[in-house]
Amino acid sequence: MSPRSMTGFARVRRNIEQGEIVVTLKSVNHRGLDMQFHMPPELDALENDLRAAVKKGVARGHLQVNLTFTRSAAAGAAPLNRPLLDAYLRAFREAADLYQLEGRPDLNAAFHVPGMLSAGGDEEPGEEVVEAVLAATAEAVALLNEFREREGAAMAQEMRQRCQNLRGLVTRMEEIRAGAVSAFHNRLREKLADLLQGAGLDPQRLAQEAALLADRSDVAEELIRLRTHAAQVDALLSGEGEAGKRLDFLLQEMNRESNTVLSKTGGLGDLGLTMTELALSAKSEIDKIREQALNLE
Repeated sequence: MSPRSMTGFARVRRNIEQGEIVVTLKSVNHRGLDMQFHMPPELDALENDLRAAVKKGVARGHLQVNLTFTRSAAAGAAPLNRPLLDAYLRAFREAADLYQLEGRPDLNAAFHVPGMLSAGGDEEPGEEVVEAVLAATAEAVALLNEFREREGAAMAQEMRQRCQNLRGLVTRMEEIRAGAVSAFHNRLREKLADLLQGAGLDPQRLAQEAALLADRSDVAEELIRLRTHAAQVDALLSGEGEAGKRLDFLLQEMNRESNTVLSKTGGLGDLGLTMTELALSAKSEIDKIREQALNLE
């Protein structure tokens, strides 16, 4: 299964003898799976079955499930609700007189008023209606996932490219790090020469101090972890199951590593400035990957 975006849309229409069923699904980002149902009162009893049907294909996201069922008068199952129609017409004419508007009632609009083509809206749906509703919902979930997988594939491609950019930045930082010890030696020699004003320097002590400073400012482990985490991002994007939550945790770790690199770039002179620029670029790539990961299921 390719990575899925949490944003998607799907609509399915089904016509059966009893009428027309329309299922619409809209999904956006959410930390877990949150479903909201909007459907006729006569179908309220199906909510648990509908939830189960959605959970089979959706793991995360805020999902709006809109379901309409318009009974067919030809099937003898949707008598005209004359009291409701009378009230609708009275309200229409009263509003036209009150606001001095011209116009005539539209029966097509009136028949779409909930309960207009039913005796009271509390009739139990038959077995065929229930089966059709559940089948339409399952089809809508499949279409939703097709939509989300297309978006997810595009997002994953961009994230992989940014991981590649990040690995390139790590390589450049590793090259700079290789010359860091000699840079510390030179910088330390200059400082000590200023302090001692020409007094002799103990080469062994100089080497010890330079090695200590280099160890405190060494970013080897951080760079190794950044490279390893970038590979893990690629693996998660190519794996099965939910990737969004695991990616979020991994990218937090990567952000901490880049912050540590930034905290150790002092004392390297021009090399330090270059290292800082590279680390900031790495943070930018990580942030952009994380923005995309927050949209993944």
